[in-house]
Amino acid sequence: MDFSQDEADRELAGLARQILTDRLTAERLRSAEAGDGFDPALWADLAGAGILSAALPESLGGAGLGLLAQCSVLTELGRAVAPIPYLPSVVLGAGALARFGTGEQQRRWAVPAASGEVVLTAALAEEDGDDPRAPSATAEPAAGGPTADKPGAAEPGAGGWVLSGVKTTVPAAPLADLILVPAATPPGVTVFLVTPADEGVTVQPQRVTGDSAGRVMLDGVRLGADRILGTPAAGREIAGWLLDRATVGLCALQLGVVERALEMTAEYARNRVQFGKPIGGFQAVAQRLADGYIDVEAVRLTMWQAAWQLSAGLPSDTAIATAKFWAADAGHRVAHTAVHVHGGVGIDMDYPLHRYFVAAKSCEFTLGGATAQLRRIGAALASEG
Repeated sequence: MDFSQDEADRELAGLARQILTDRLTAERLRSAEAGDGFDPALWADLAGAGILSAALPESLGGAGLGLLAQCSVLTELGRAVAPIPYLPSVVLGAGALARFGTGEQQRRWAVPAASGEVVLTAALAEEDGDDPRAPSATAEPAAGGPTADKPGAAEPGAGGWVLSGVKTTVPAAPLADLILVPAATPPGVTVFLVTPADEGVTVQPQRVTGDSAGRVMLDGVRLGADRILGTPAAGREIAGWLLDRATVGLCALQLGVVERALEMTAEYARNRVQFGKPIGGFQAVAQRLADGYIDVEAVRLTMWQAAWQLSAGLPSDTAIATAKFWAADAGHRVAHTAVHVHGGVGIDMDYPLHRYFVAAKSCEFTLGGATAQLRRIGAALASEG
């Protein structure tokens, strides 16, 4: 197995880094943080450079580079803690439409998403923590409203379907023009295409660690058959496709975050003098930086292994669970090492490191606790064995 990037992926990552370095200033980051957590000018810059569309099929105006190229871009976005919804909009939304959508769905939403004209997202989190491939809700009658214990359900209605339920912490939901919603239906899990403008849809912004998110409430939302992604029979496969790529994408973001945080910490340790010598020369500090390096490399290796197996169509449950564990567990350690070595500067809001701490914790919280990931790895090994 060779996890090294090919030339096209390296060039795409290099272009992304150049744009992010040149244009994402501290002032723009503060402006995005004070607003809705989104930098539309940066989004337009990346779209204009072809970065948003590069991994999509050529039929949709892309270059057909695929998941590995997207992970390369996500790593650069993590290094810059860039306030843009590339993972939910391009990797998940446009990617799923490109893979499973009809021609009309692709023209209506995937192509504009690739050009930065619209923002897409996927509602994969359930309020009770269930896997979106098996929503805990059952089908509700058309009159049913949203309830906390029924996160997503759909019932055949006149001329289509009626959706009711709640989806929580949907990434970029306050910005989104389209939301991919897995819901329980009589045939099984079905993925629906829901717009905030649909009658019965309410999006409430949520305060979370990191980027913007929203709580999506579905109260008798009527949708036609053209709002189904794929087919009802393929719903579980599509939900799994989304979940796997969301997980690997978060691991790629976390790689960029902790990689850059460790670089900043090593530079600070070389230049910060205490007791007449750089603090990096003290054994305790040097050991923590060495441990941090090992952690970053573990996140890198496991993420690329999972991404490669997933992109190659190989069994990848164990690799994804392993990458998820390392991104959460090692990400936690590197983030805390960076702050501890920096001392008080590490939590100074005028110094950039605090953004990396917040971003690393956001990825850690989203991916889940290390104990839960170890259980999932065990389950994945049992299922593959």
